[in-house]
Amino acid sequence: MRIVLFLATAAACAAQGLLFVGTWPKQVQVIDEAKQKVIDHIELQTGTPRSLSLSEDRKTLYVTTTDHNGIEVVDVATRKVTNSFVLDEGEKRVRFNAFAADPGGKLIYMVIRISEKKKDRFEIEKQKFAIVDLEQKKIVRTADIPPEEEARGGFGFMKISPDGKFMYLFRGTVLIFDTTDFKLVETIDLSKPQFPGMAQVGMGGSLDSIQEPGTLVSLFNSSDPIVRRSIFGIARFDLTRRSFQFTPIGPSTGGMMGLHVTPDRKTGYTVSFSGQGGNRRSEFWVFDLNSNQLARKQEFDGRSRFNFGISSNGKDMYIYGAGYTVEVFDANSLKLRNTIDLNADITTGMVVLPQAR
Repeated sequence: MRIVLFLATAAACAAQGLLFVGTWPKQVQVIDEAKQKVIDHIELQTGTPRSLSLSEDRKTLYVTTTDHNGIEVVDVATRKVTNSFVLDEGEKRVRFNAFAADPGGKLIYMVIRISEKKKDRFEIEKQKFAIVDLEQKKIVRTADIPPEEEARGGFGFMKISPDGKFMYLFRGTVLIFDTTDFKLVETIDLSKPQFPGMAQVGMGGSLDSIQEPGTLVSLFNSSDPIVRRSIFGIARFDLTRRSFQFTPIGPSTGGMMGLHVTPDRKTGYTVSFSGQGGNRRSEFWVFDLNSNQLARKQEFDGRSRFNFGISSNGKDMYIYGAGYTVEVFDANSLKLRNTIDLNADITTGMVVLPQAR
């Protein structure tokens, strides 16, 4: 009875979700969290996967590919590609560096730059906003980016509000645009937050698929304008209320990865770097989000380049990328407990799909 009870308890504690990871040459691999092994391969039609993103309702997976700037739509339930097309046409290359799906699942918003190969030169246009209609499989509308913002570049992180009415671009400022006409309706200056002495604030990406819709929680880095001392902290942003809050924690290290939060939103995890080359030190950092304090940290044997994720139940952490394997670390002990071999080079980030409730 004790053995049966132990096994049942261990099974109950195991994550029950699915992991989606893009791999070379044209696949998205599906990993069962409970079994910790690959259970399916989704064959892509337009090339090598570049990025993955999950819809708000967790029913659709959007895949971008590198070969000809393609977009593929995957039905999560059947794990089948339901739509695929490329944006390149002839000698025109449509490169995009920001990407967000409309909550309705019919449109894709992005920032694009079009280049065209001529006989004696390349013509490169300025960056523009673009709307891609998934049914028509093409760009149906473009709009100019305000000149002062286009000159700054760096449109790496985009988000659409839950009602689909506003588009957010995150950088040193948060730019809010009306999705009907791409007019700039508000600018939130992150370089002037609540605490004096903070400047040059950089806000990281959003959480993974277990995040609360409409709410972003991220690590931020800042420096004071006098001695350039770098600090980091936790930033919270409400897309509906258009409000943000910074909580400074301590001095910055050489580098930090994104913040991943457990489903109960009480604990956050990140990876911190210090040093360079053979002297580089990789550490897990664990945050108590109720008190906004660094609770503990643990050094681990990190790769020279990798990505970081968390399981659907917050019990495991994943180190992956720049290789063929996903390393599984216990979130409590911060120790390596398993390695999943994908037998293919990983080319994208990871999407975590919790078990349907």
